[in-house]
Amino acid sequence: MSARNPIIAVTGSSGAGTSTTTDSFEHIFRSLGVTSATVEGDSFHRYSRQEMDLEKRKAREDNRNISYFGDAANDFDALETLFKDYSETGKGKMRRYLHTFDEAVPYNQMPGTFTPWEELGEGTDLLFYEGLHGGVVTEKNDVAQHVDLLIGMVPIVNLEWIQKIVRDTNHRGHSREAVTGSIVRSMEDYISYITPQFSRTHINFQRVPTVDTSNPFSAKAIPTLDESFVVIRFREGTKVDFPYYLNMIDGAFMSRVNTLVVPGGKMGLAMELLLTPLIQDIMAKKHEANKQLDWMSDL
Repeated sequence: MSARNPIIAVTGSSGAGTSTTTDSFEHIFRSLGVTSATVEGDSFHRYSRQEMDLEKRKAREDNRNISYFGDAANDFDALETLFKDYSETGKGKMRRYLHTFDEAVPYNQMPGTFTPWEELGEGTDLLFYEGLHGGVVTEKNDVAQHVDLLIGMVPIVNLEWIQKIVRDTNHRGHSREAVTGSIVRSMEDYISYITPQFSRTHINFQRVPTVDTSNPFSAKAIPTLDESFVVIRFREGTKVDFPYYLNMIDGAFMSRVNTLVVPGGKMGLAMELLLTPLIQDIMAKKHEANKQLDWMSDL
């Protein structure tokens, strides 16, 4: 963690809605005049799409599994290095993973490939990460220790699978059978690398549908926000003005002393109300740390 160069990370499984959350953060950043360096977790995959297909075939031949959830398919060293370098210097190296033709055409590349590594632009106020592993900890790497505000996006697992199936079939060109097979093969890595992160988060947003999602593999559409509740869990010890939020968010209620539940349609409002003061506090600490450094430099 670093007061001078803070890091905010939104972490969650593929299909968990982290990209939607990014839109809320970008709106907050604009309203507060915050300049962020945005990094996508997919850019720290170890393999291109073609290379990953080859690794999956090798894994099946060896009677093992490999998935984007685990360390075998991701460069946790590079991710932690970026977080460490940014927290210390406000600089670091990043690249992009190009999912679709629309994303790839400006770079004259094919989908499923990476852009070259490049230096982050200077003069940013904070680093904003969105992806699978913003709070990952392994025997070798501890990414979570560098994050000042860690947000978990955690829809219940059936909803998560529905979102992934619909997204990957409709927008990324994968077959339903391929996506289902990917879910099955990735379960061990999901349990080992994804779910433990949500015990390290400062806040979790868990969307719970109020419609039947009993068989996610036959679903044709994603339940809407209005067909859901959002369970918001705060880390123990976090100071939260619950009476204020209960008054501001129509239909909200508390299910535990550290848990707020809001109608799904109010999720965007809840995010802005809850996260704006936290980001303001991070920026205030950043400005104070910079003032102190300037004062020491003048001595």
